[in-house]
Amino acid sequence: MIKEEGGRALSSRAEGRYGTEVTGSPGRRPLLFLDVDGPLIPFGGAREQYPRGYPTYTQTEAGANPLLARVDPALGPRLLGLPCDLVWATTWGSEANECLAPLLGLPQLPQVTWPEPSEEDERGGLHWKTRGLLLWAAGRPFAWLDDEITDTDRAWVAAHHPTRALLHRVDHRHGLTDADFAALDEWLRAGR
Repeated sequence: MIKEEGGRALSSRAEGRYGTEVTGSPGRRPLLFLDVDGPLIPFGGAREQYPRGYPTYTQTEAGANPLLARVDPALGPRLLGLPCDLVWATTWGSEANECLAPLLGLPQLPQVTWPEPSEEDERGGLHWKTRGLLLWAAGRPFAWLDDEITDTDRAWVAAHHPTRALLHRVDHRHGLTDADFAALDEWLRAGR
């Protein structure tokens, strides 16, 4: 059961200020919430680490976001091979399906619609995505891959989510690595 502000309880079905109805479905595969900037598009690495710049994998069309060249297409099959349901958890919105899904060989994925930011959350150090992800998960186990996750988010999810959750921080300088996939795989196997 998730507790919303004012003590209102949200159980297996809820509709609220986050914009969409959510329905819990016991026994379904875990969700994997995917951020884009950082996990799929690395950035901010030191010049010493990448003296020639980041590796590029694809040519981008004229006018396209040049950062898309950093998307490693090999990540797509690895993500699809995981026993979970993929969901975009990014500010890219519909552009994640339009631009990234084809580069990764992914189907069109559902995407989280974000709530209005909460000043209370910001003052307490909670990431602005955290509440919305819990409501979207609606009681299902989930993993969240992002480069901005903190211990505050982990503690809040542990206190408010009724089942397993993995909040895995990805190093934005490198993007998803074998070590990240190993941690995710271990968590997914532990839940079977």
